[in-house]
Amino acid sequence: MEEEKQIEAGETSTSSIKVITLEPKLIINKGILITGFVLRLFAVFGTIGSALAMGTTEESVVSLTQLILLKAKYSDLPTLMFFVVANAIAGGYLVLSLPVSIFHIISTKTKTSRIILHIIDTVMLALVSCGASAATATVYLAHEGNTTANWAPICQQFDGFCKRISGSLVGSFCAMIFLIFILINSAISLSRH
Repeated sequence: MEEEKQIEAGETSTSSIKVITLEPKLIINKGILITGFVLRLFAVFGTIGSALAMGTTEESVVSLTQLILLKAKYSDLPTLMFFVVANAIAGGYLVLSLPVSIFHIISTKTKTSRIILHIIDTVMLALVSCGASAATATVYLAHEGNTTANWAPICQQFDGFCKRISGSLVGSFCAMIFLIFILINSAISLSRH
């Protein structure tokens, strides 16, 4: 007859211990995917933060010489409106892509959805860079003006407005850098698959 082994509370059995070994390739792949998720989070903050900062920018100044209320807001300039829309679209996409990114971390075998995500990431990078480039030209004119066209700089009068739109551009360019790293990260992940 076989003797049954019973384990008391607090005791351990060597036969019940299972050693789980992870392959180094799997660990590296998961690390790449987690890095991609973190980069997406940073890009979300950059795009949505820039859209909110620009979209809520408005300043009013009373002109002492003419006693007229001068007002500057982002919606007066189409390039700044495009900037807000582009960053809002990219930010919304990035928020929606976070659960997909988590799914990729859990299930490393998916390839088709990674390719689709990579393609849409590329489109979002193009959209954010177009919006940031267009807004940069307008912000430059606000700071420096254009003597050839007789456009005076407005930042002496609207200092808060100019600081806020300049800060919004910084956030958008940071989001562009994060999107570039996301694309590099996903290309590495796809090549290792």
